[in-house]
Amino acid sequence: QVQLVESGGGLVQAGGSLRLSCAASGRTVSGYAMAWFRQAPGKEREFVSTISRSGSSTAYADRVRGRFTTSRDNAKNTVYLQMNSLKLEDTAVYYCAGMITSSTNRLVSRRGECDYWGQGTQVTVSS
Repeated sequence: QVQLVESGGGLVQAGGSLRLSCAASGRTVSGYAMAWFRQAPGKEREFVSTISRSGSSTAYADRVRGRFTTSRDNAKNTVYLQMNSLKLEDTAVYYCAGMITSSTNRLVSRRGECDYWGQGTQVTVSS
């Protein structure tokens, strides 16, 4: 079983940047396709980005494409989400999640596909 812990959230002005980290423990994260989701108050949790086990494939939600970048360092057992040009509507709790897969190129974008979740980190964008 793997434990996921997000960090790096906080308060930032619109137009600013934050980098979220998702540190894994218990098992190596290299066996998992990873994803970031977010949930704003009163809304459903939504997909943000995903990265394959190898890191060679990524995908993004339309709302963040071109502004967010996901990456991973399997040696450090950590996944990252670099968020630039932040907007008020990016305010949410951000969660990382992992899906066990034998495929090095598989991506995960549905909540139901994820086997493990972190506890979330709050990102607040102010005007």
